[in-house]
Amino acid sequence: MNSNQTNCSTLDKPRGLWAWRKAHRDVVGFLRTVDRTWIFIGTIFLAIAIVLPSHFLKSVHFTVGSLWGITPYLFLSATTAGYLEAAGADRLIGKVFSDRVVLAIFLAAVFGAVSPFCSCGVIPLIAALLVAGVPLAAVMAFWVASPIMSPSMFVVTAAGLGVDFAVVKTVAAVVVGVSSGGLTLLLQHLGLFGNPMRPLATSSCSDSATRKVKNAETAWRVWQHPERIQVLWQKTAAMVLFLGKWLILAFVLESLMITFVPAELLGQWLGSGTIWSIPLSALIGVPAYLNGFVAVPVVARLIETGMAPGAALSFMLAGAMTSIPAAIAVYSLVRRPLFYWYILLALLGASAAGWTYQIFLVSI
Repeated sequence: MNSNQTNCSTLDKPRGLWAWRKAHRDVVGFLRTVDRTWIFIGTIFLAIAIVLPSHFLKSVHFTVGSLWGITPYLFLSATTAGYLEAAGADRLIGKVFSDRVVLAIFLAAVFGAVSPFCSCGVIPLIAALLVAGVPLAAVMAFWVASPIMSPSMFVVTAAGLGVDFAVVKTVAAVVVGVSSGGLTLLLQHLGLFGNPMRPLATSSCSDSATRKVKNAETAWRVWQHPERIQVLWQKTAAMVLFLGKWLILAFVLESLMITFVPAELLGQWLGSGTIWSIPLSALIGVPAYLNGFVAVPVVARLIETGMAPGAALSFMLAGAMTSIPAAIAVYSLVRRPLFYWYILLALLGASAAGWTYQIFLVSI
């Protein structure tokens, strides 16, 4: 009896060790198949639940609410992009805009300045435009101008900072948008940004169907062709999942920023008075900007305490274009050189607009 017990115990140990190693391999293998972005999002929520349990439900509520608000734009943009690619219409649209690219840049900047999209809400539409073959320069003009101003933002800005400031901000949105599009077009002529978008994850079946569609004639009645319907659903689902995960991450971080970046701290950072306050305001606007509606009363208080109007404009422009949530979404969408170029355009454009506005106020 003792001999049998000894044999069982000696056998159980390697079996237990083998089972533990197998479970470890299975877990590691599973984690390798899961997108790292989802793991990072889960880790952030877990950290909030452990370190800031009182903030956990607020973060979840803010993230879900923000995602719900952007869902119509996300699905509409993804479906439109999927349909255009399935129909083979992206080549036609790209050619039409390419033949009139200068006009397209101007119209895109104007439309962006009056469109109702926020800094994150514009991302799905940008993806749809790029997939549809719209020239990058025109997309960049819309991309930069759109988050700065919208009809509702104009009303809120006029009420909080005055009609003159709201008009200046709108004009700045158009000018910075056109300038960004023009400079992007110039760099494209020099051979840069030839392939701006990161690849979306799609299945091998979708890849084969996509090749068939690209080699075929344009067919607007997608529903009459099984392979085109397959491309439509695959591309739409890929874009929704791809952008959705990054937007969730952006909204989680935004929920933390709204709580832990008070207006008083921004006032200490920005200060007032010197010529360097304008580029400094643009630079600080990138990480410190919350959203346009929150920024208006914050900037109004800063101006009351002595902040220069040019610095205020610079802060609001740079923050709207390159806030951390928006930058994360943009980084997920385009390749690194274009991402860095977008950040540089925002900082330079915001600084130039702030200096111009400040010089104008001094001269009158």
